[in-house]
Amino acid sequence: MADILVHLDGEVEKTLRRLVETGFFKTKAEAVRAGILEMGRDYYVVKSKDELMDELALQKMQRMELEIKAGKRRVYSEAEVRRRFRLE
Repeated sequence: MADILVHLDGEVEKTLRRLVETGFFKTKAEAVRAGILEMGRDYYVVKSKDELMDELALQKMQRMELEIKAGKRRVYSEAEVRRRFRLE
């Protein structure tokens, strides 16, 4: 982890202090880290949780598609599932 010394004054310092005093963050360092991550998302240099989940889902679907094509996984129709689990 890198240590960085930052001097803040004026409204920036007041805002940071209020974020901690009101309980949004436990420490000033935590508030600064959250702000940096938020800016990263705003400028598209950090992926959001939803973007990461979408990527994981896409990768899983692509693997499943390859398994189906290779005959390692079978796809059932709705009728086959109903018969198999006696849902009719």
